[in-house]
Amino acid sequence: MPGPRKQAPPPLRVDTARVVLAGTALWAVALVVLLLLGDRVDRMWIWTCVAAIGLGFLGLAVMRWQGQTGRRDRG
Repeated sequence: MPGPRKQAPPPLRVDTARVVLAGTALWAVALVVLLLLGDRVDRMWIWTCVAAIGLGFLGLAVMRWQGQTGRRDRG
């Protein structure tokens, strides 16, 4: 018979909008670097960056729609 289980730690409080913005900013930096490299890179990588930036903004829009952005700790 297994011994007593440890209690789960409390969930971390994370500002998800800030995390999404940071990731989107990193993709934007990658896009700028790829554009500066010009024809030395495959266009697939440029479109990958564009898609990631678009998905980041889409994610922010969904979070705003769901009321998850701008919400302060009410606990």
